[in-house]
Amino acid sequence: MSLKLGDEFPNFNLKTTAGDIHLHEWLADKWGILFSHPADYTPVCTTELSRAAKLAPEFAKRNTKLIGLSCDTVESHHGWIKDLQAYGDKDQSSTEFPFPIIDDNDRKLAKQLGMIDPAEFDTKGLPLTARAVFFIGPDKKLKASLLYPATSGRNFDEILRLLDSLQLSAKLPIATPVDWKVGQKVMVPPNVKDEDVAKHFPQGVEIRKDLPSGKGYIRMAQV
Repeated sequence: MSLKLGDEFPNFNLKTTAGDIHLHEWLADKWGILFSHPADYTPVCTTELSRAAKLAPEFAKRNTKLIGLSCDTVESHHGWIKDLQAYGDKDQSSTEFPFPIIDDNDRKLAKQLGMIDPAEFDTKGLPLTARAVFFIGPDKKLKASLLYPATSGRNFDEILRLLDSLQLSAKLPIATPVDWKVGQKVMVPPNVKDEDVAKHFPQGVEIRKDLPSGKGYIRMAQV
């Protein structure tokens, strides 16, 4: 399976630490982020999922559900969660973990979603998952994806930033420039006609005309 942007994300039946889940029904009308990690009880994965757990309230503010995945069993996940809680925030070690983790012990989902890292294997010589991230919209379509090798941990601040960009561009005809963060100016894409600008951007648009080309294609707006 090769998922492209705009494709419907499969409605997988999942075995997780929160019980059996039908993905679309579980997501309901929310955004979703499915992210894989190579293996439980490994150092980089522990830093990543601890960080994700700490940021869970930020994702909840954005009407977004998180769900993890690795090629380990539910039993392994439950044991490892204790380490995640202790590593990330000892004050949270007695509370419920904020998102489910999928049991993909047979690697079925990893293969279907193209998440196998060809350079990484477990102690039995079986392939491990790469560090993938899938952003799923309320319409169940794939809005963005990231794929890192097992050797490189992800930046969850960037994952939040990308989510903010996706959600804002789903509401307004905008694009976000390099290093953009919430509250900063956005860009008005070329496909937004001049006569429609006032409707979408009542505060006005700044147009840069000092470029050598003299073309006014860089239009910035505050939203």
